[in-house]
Amino acid sequence: MTISTADLIESSGLGLETAKRLTKDALDGADDGELFVEYRQTEGLVFDNGRLKGANYDTAQGFGLRAVAGEAAGYAHAGDISEGALKRAVDAVSAVKKGYSGSYAAAPARTNVSLYSDANPLGGPSFEDKVKLLQEIDAYARSVDPRVRQVTASLAGSWQVVEILRADGHLVRDVRPMVRLSISVVAGNDDRQESGSFGCGGREGFDRFITTENWQGGVDEALRQALVNLEAVPAPAGTLDVVLGPGWPGILLHEAVGHGLEGDFNRKKTSAFAGLMGERVASPGVTIVDDGTIPDRRGSLSVDDEGTPASRTVLIEDGILKGYMQDRQNARLMGMEPTGNGRRQSYAHIPMPRMTNTVMMAGDKDPEEILSSVKDGIYAVSFGGGQVDITSGKFVFSCTEAYRVENGKVGAPLKGAMLIGNGPDALTRVSMIGNDMKLDPGMGTCGKQGQGVPVGVGQPSMRINEMTVGGTAV
Repeated sequence: MTISTADLIESSGLGLETAKRLTKDALDGADDGELFVEYRQTEGLVFDNGRLKGANYDTAQGFGLRAVAGEAAGYAHAGDISEGALKRAVDAVSAVKKGYSGSYAAAPARTNVSLYSDANPLGGPSFEDKVKLLQEIDAYARSVDPRVRQVTASLAGSWQVVEILRADGHLVRDVRPMVRLSISVVAGNDDRQESGSFGCGGREGFDRFITTENWQGGVDEALRQALVNLEAVPAPAGTLDVVLGPGWPGILLHEAVGHGLEGDFNRKKTSAFAGLMGERVASPGVTIVDDGTIPDRRGSLSVDDEGTPASRTVLIEDGILKGYMQDRQNARLMGMEPTGNGRRQSYAHIPMPRMTNTVMMAGDKDPEEILSSVKDGIYAVSFGGGQVDITSGKFVFSCTEAYRVENGKVGAPLKGAMLIGNGPDALTRVSMIGNDMKLDPGMGTCGKQGQGVPVGVGQPSMRINEMTVGGTAV
């Protein structure tokens, strides 16, 4: 079918009036719920070892129908947007309402704010030009340094149109572009080889990210990181002061703190932050927000996947717990307001509270002052994978770029450094906050309960006292 930015339900053949009637039938007697209709185009190209290794183009469409009754939710979805499929979904979700008589919630407020263009980024450049660009990235990386052994570069883009229809006829549309450029370089000396990476993206067209200056800078950064790691020595193990760099290291806060501030975990009292509203949970000066309203950012949303406008939610202010990220169901059950954080991976997934762009605000310290204050510690510039236990708050993160700091001087790069700690405890150990807050370049994806959604992070440089560092050096 042909899709415009304003007629998804109509162009499917279902028809808006039919969709309204069936949605009303499904949600009569429920507390909340919606019909979520989606059309998505995705494209991806991967260039590896001097050749195009993979290319895909996919179009998907479908709907998800949800009925919420108290703490329960009925959900049915289908890839066929038709009257017959929707009728079957109505029968399926109606089971959750048996013996239940709810009062259907008021619709979200409307917004005229659009945080990104509705233009389809997949329309340009052409497929041939994208392949040529990836070839140029590969050739440039290999020409810069003879130690380069492998180059992997990829381009990915998507264009998503969603319509969210409620039983009261309230209809919300959003058109969401997304692109990403990723570069990985492996460099080697004799038998040793190390990797470095760079990624960037956002809710804009490809042209914003594939300028010569940008992709060459990305190659240079990935190569720099790989060459630094070639010189890395085994990381020390023990209790050390840690300085986190600005930008992407905010992924540690995202995992160790952010998930614990999502509404569902706190309603169920499975979060380490449960029951602490209004109490001090971090050092003075620590202010953390979840902001889905930053234009063109990877984690931003004009409206969330329940139709609620995105917002800037203060989670922790000057060390005091002030709020949680909420979808509609958990907000209602907790007596709070939705914050525009109801998100889902696709029409086949039920919405839940999720982060957007989670950011720690700047302090007043010069980054050099922070580093010079450390007598014995490490400087963590970039992170790879990590794990967190929401209930206990315990986390483990591996550093992809880190340095030894002794007597205020940044020394040798480290290999195998891991940061181990507890999210709520780590926040109380923050002793210095930099004035250099930076957002990540636009490459984050967050997983929760089997669903992945694009997110952003950001933070200034900061010092955390006496963290457990896992390493291999004695």
